[in-house]
Amino acid sequence: MSTDEHLPDVYLSLGSNIEPEKNLRRAVQLLREVCTVLAISSAYRTPPQGFINQPDFLNMAVKIHTSLTPEAFKTQVIDMIEKQLKRRRDPSNKNAPRTIDLDISLWGDAAFRYGSKPWCVPDEAILHYAHVVLPLAEIAPDFVHAQFGLCLKDIAARFDTSQWIKISLME
Repeated sequence: MSTDEHLPDVYLSLGSNIEPEKNLRRAVQLLREVCTVLAISSAYRTPPQGFINQPDFLNMAVKIHTSLTPEAFKTQVIDMIEKQLKRRRDPSNKNAPRTIDLDISLWGDAAFRYGSKPWCVPDEAILHYAHVVLPLAEIAPDFVHAQFGLCLKDIAARFDTSQWIKISLME
């Protein structure tokens, strides 16, 4: 029996537009060192949101198991990976270019707020941004959003992604 069977399926969203291929691969490698990586989506080349005078992003999703709490995962894993990959936050531009951005999108079927921001799970961006939901829907199409009762594939179908380029980063 796997020790991970009792753990919730956790879905992370990853994005980068500074050396994105290198930084996304490295982020997944670092995740593999601290948790069980169960699935990895393709990467999708997407236009920037908000601040558009910057390179396109590559966005992807990863399904993991971890025994950490969401707060501990944020501080011990996400913050560590973002620091290691030299993520710089521009306080005057939340949509600035970045080496890496990791977010907890789903934590099983739980709905909660955590951390100092506070962050929300399910991530509200799932309903508003194709670059978040499309990679999630690729690896968990039938996962039902806890608050809205819709499958990820149905949420993703609402967006026009016909011009997006799908890239396989992980062999």
